[in-house]
Amino acid sequence: MLTSDQALALLSAAREECARVGVPMSFAVMDAAGHLVALLRTDGAPWISTDVAQGKAWTAAAYGMPSAGQKAKMDTLPNFSTALSAMTGGRFTPQPGAVPVYADGQLVGALGASGGTGQQDEDVCSAAVTACGYATSAG
Repeated sequence: MLTSDQALALLSAAREECARVGVPMSFAVMDAAGHLVALLRTDGAPWISTDVAQGKAWTAAAYGMPSAGQKAKMDTLPNFSTALSAMTGGRFTPQPGAVPVYADGQLVGALGASGGTGQQDEDVCSAAVTACGYATSAG
């Protein structure tokens, strides 16, 4: 399980990386069960980005894979994607921009971002996870 200190370290690393890229973003850290642990909206990030970051992080935690993988899967299943979103109270967000967080091969949570392109969001999250000594996959 991610502690609040670990979640804050992930947010700090993500903030540094988005500053390096020059794109204001919001970040959400979820635990492995999809519960919010920490949230940050950097200066200049769109107001809606906090909600989007949470949805992406929830999706990465739920499936233990980057949220981009769910986008690829759901592109051919729009009705199912809409149903999943409705069943999860809108949390299911199959868009690029979040990665799972693994420690010693175990899923401990996810980091999601919003504010840049989906690829920028995902790249920043991946860099932050790695900088904090975690992995984005079990193996």
